[in-house]
Amino acid sequence: MPGVMSRYVIPGFLRLTRRNRNYVDADRARAHVRERGLRPLPYGPPRALRGVEIAVTHERGWPIYTLTPKSGSSRGGLVYAHGGGWVGEIASQHWHLAARLAAELELVVTVPIYPLLPNGTAAQVIPRFAEIVADSAERHGTTFLAGDSAGGQIALSTALHLRDTAQLKVPRTVLISPALDLTLENPQIDDVLPLDPWLGRAGGLVFGELWSGELPMKNPMVSPLFGDFTGLGPITVFSGTYDILNPDTRLLVDKARAAGVEVDYEERAGLVHVYPLTPSREGASARRTIISTLRAHL
Repeated sequence: MPGVMSRYVIPGFLRLTRRNRNYVDADRARAHVRERGLRPLPYGPPRALRGVEIAVTHERGWPIYTLTPKSGSSRGGLVYAHGGGWVGEIASQHWHLAARLAAELELVVTVPIYPLLPNGTAAQVIPRFAEIVADSAERHGTTFLAGDSAGGQIALSTALHLRDTAQLKVPRTVLISPALDLTLENPQIDDVLPLDPWLGRAGGLVFGELWSGELPMKNPMVSPLFGDFTGLGPITVFSGTYDILNPDTRLLVDKARAAGVEVDYEERAGLVHVYPLTPSREGASARRTIISTLRAHL
């Protein structure tokens, strides 16, 4: 059973602050995209990130941060794709997870600040992420991919793109509550909608359609659930059952395993979207699992 924080405090906070308001209403979602285009949010890392040295370069209009262990040693790399519905900027939770992965695993963690809606699209972002992963592998050796929510879509689509265009198999991809089918047409989503205090279908469809740009919504660069998973590297997936993305996550796990992909799947009953990033007992446990799983591959 979820602890008090996961069962009551976090869902209550999400409902009280109406965190789902841009996801449940299509007009509000469009207004949110316009607002973010006019007034972008800051993306820089917090000053208090422990155990890492931070650097940034600007390449082809993207700020690209690297978090390097203060020890100076490196055993490999990791590229992290942050979530936020393709319109929300990177948050402190993302930065702190990236720093912890860098410090505890002795990885050079790369955090690209990719273009968001209304300026970014999947066709623009996925190939560039693939280049960044390939560059990290060349520079640092074994390089993992990780992402949450919208960033989980980017991470999995990037892994598929790398396999197809560069014959590069990512040694492990970590997906935290990933967006997998941007059409949101899975009928089982209807059962979860009343339980989810964070996401919704109407606004989520607006974000997904804008992110797809000129690509079909079921193109694997947009909705990786429709990709062929044959030959993909191992995947670690986290999902809570109070998340409308959970039904598609179950489909992903079944489809990937049927294709011969090694999948570690942690599903937690009664937990919300991206629970591994939350300040809860279950979130802390999931973060430890991510670290131990990646450490086993180094």
